[in-house]
Amino acid sequence: MLQFAVTEASSVGMNTDITYRVFGQKAELAVADAKAELSRLENKLSRFIPDSEISKINMFAGKGRVKISYETYEVLSFALLLSEISQDLFDITLGPLIDLWDYKHSFHVPEEAKIQSALFKVNFRDLLLNSQDNTASLRKAGQSIDLGGIGKGYASDRFIEILQEHGVSSAFINIGGNVSTLGKKSDGSPWSVGIRHPRRDNCLLGAVKVISKAVVTSGDYERYFIDSTGTRRHHILNPVTGYPAESGLISVTVVNDNAMIADALSTAIFVAGIDKGIEYLEHFPGAEAVLVDNRQQVFITQGLKECYQTAEGIEVNII
Repeated sequence: MLQFAVTEASSVGMNTDITYRVFGQKAELAVADAKAELSRLENKLSRFIPDSEISKINMFAGKGRVKISYETYEVLSFALLLSEISQDLFDITLGPLIDLWDYKHSFHVPEEAKIQSALFKVNFRDLLLNSQDNTASLRKAGQSIDLGGIGKGYASDRFIEILQEHGVSSAFINIGGNVSTLGKKSDGSPWSVGIRHPRRDNCLLGAVKVISKAVVTSGDYERYFIDSTGTRRHHILNPVTGYPAESGLISVTVVNDNAMIADALSTAIFVAGIDKGIEYLEHFPGAEAVLVDNRQQVFITQGLKECYQTAEGIEVNII
């Protein structure tokens, strides 16, 4: 049994609650340094912090290049790669559309003309990265980057890396539903990560047993409103249509060694649907998924057969 377990739950940023369980002789120091790293990353990657690197890129949209750090460059580079793989269905230049739908305050579908106007500013190809001088720029005035579909995953990876640097070999962190694990539990067993049922409150679909893996879910049940026609309008927007994604999926969980990849992939697959989503997974060896369609059918990929435990009464299809 590993000693000096540290268990805490606190809001430390990333616009969400963060919980963690860390085991090891240097656990307290490791957690303190990892939390400081999360704060440092948020100050670079959040568009809601005025002097962050992302805010500066947005501020200079259509005007010029902005010097960025290695971390920001790494996140933006991977985002562009996934945008290419997904053929436009993952796009971090969604900022204008996200602001227009404004899920925190609005309960109405925006006017079509305003959606089209915002869509004109959404195009990942307008994000220009220069590896020679580590700069980034947006071509058009009014464009803006939002890292809501990838930033927490990157932060989770860095949290785990900091723990490893301190010799920690057993840990669990949950950043707003983005779960990352390090090693096994202190008793030597795998971590069990529950997957929420998208239509039943306080109910799980099942759980996945993992060791040193990230488990990230995107679903239509976290932030949404019901419009005047009775349609659920969730917060995961399709960058091609400008409207909430309607791919036939209501929940996507991706399991992978890398939390940034899992985070971004879960969003991309949610927007794209099962068939294209499976194709996306093939680009990332080791990535597996749990998919729930709008008929509440559950599908898991082959690699999860031995580690997925389904809840009582839930049928699972292996794809």
